[in-house]
Amino acid sequence: MDRVPENGSDVESTNSLDNNSVSGSEKLTNKKKIRKRGIIFLSTIPPYMNVAKIREIFSQYGEVGRIYLQSSAKPGEKRKRVPNQFTEGWVEFQKKKVAKQVAARLNNTKIGTRKKSRYYDMIWNIKYISRFKWIHLSERLAYEKAAMKQRLRAEISQAKKEAHYLQTNVEKSKRLKKRKLQEEN
Repeated sequence: MDRVPENGSDVESTNSLDNNSVSGSEKLTNKKKIRKRGIIFLSTIPPYMNVAKIREIFSQYGEVGRIYLQSSAKPGEKRKRVPNQFTEGWVEFQKKKVAKQVAARLNNTKIGTRKKSRYYDMIWNIKYISRFKWIHLSERLAYEKAAMKQRLRAEISQAKKEAHYLQTNVEKSKRLKKRKLQEEN
């Protein structure tokens, strides 16, 4: 047999706890489901392909958010003849489901469908990155930028040390030559 409380106090206290434990923001999220965004990784990007072209291609499958393409040119290095030469890229879709479908459908397929297309012989190499957020990419890029600055500082410091060492050796050799000339005279 089920045990029923004699007075309604136990029932009221559990109801009041349930109502107080759910805050206003949680009530809103229960009503409106927040869609998670999905990010795909492009490990190879053909020459002459830019952000606009990638947005055009991927927007056929769903709403595209942010796109980031990493340039092959290093800082301070001149660009090659081919403009818009990118090594890798990330594309963010507004829906995670769409990103998964795009990665599954387009991976290892030809980019161009027409023979006269510039991308006819090229193949997509796409991977869906699970549990990856755009902030992770931003942090990675910031870390790489800081590491590059640190390397440049170390190289500049090393070059200054070498220049100073060379300068002191040149001055020493001049003094030694003067001494030899004075001793000979």
